[in-house]
Amino acid sequence: MEKLKIFFEDRAFGVCSKLGERLNFPIDSIRLFFIYTSFITLGSPVIIYVVMAMMLKVRKYFRKSNNPILFD
Repeated sequence: MEKLKIFFEDRAFGVCSKLGERLNFPIDSIRLFFIYTSFITLGSPVIIYVVMAMMLKVRKYFRKSNNPILFD
């Protein structure tokens, strides 16, 4: 069961884990918050989650490329 959990956490966006690290808050509580508020508000937190995931991916992309782009 633990291997399955690690597999999904590695392949997921990592929004909840990153938020938990930043806020020093349990990751499971943040995940439950997203799930419950998605049911109550008919999915609007899903939009917030996707936007945050995109922001994380963009930041990771720019951090990877340390080489400046040179124009000739």
